[in-house]
Amino acid sequence: MSDPGAGTPRRTGTTWLVVRVLLAVGIVVPLLVPFYAKETPELFGFPFFYWFQFLMIPIVSALTYTAFRLSLRATEKDRRVLGLPADRRPQDRGKDD
Repeated sequence: MSDPGAGTPRRTGTTWLVVRVLLAVGIVVPLLVPFYAKETPELFGFPFFYWFQFLMIPIVSALTYTAFRLSLRATEKDRRVLGLPADRRPQDRGKDD
């Protein structure tokens, strides 16, 4: 008996896992307030609590952007694997030509 999945192309499960982890980091780390709820060290007179949150803004933005770009590639690949049209870029779907 042959393996039922042997002839089918692979989907992008690993890429979607990376997307989930990147987004989870951006959600969970800011919620861990007890780990950064302290006053020292200070940076330009700002207590750690405040400047850490300000530092998280560009970091979480970069993680979200990376997850978005990975999801676009994974979606395009998954569409080809599933036999769906992937001739246009996923972010352009729904726009008027």
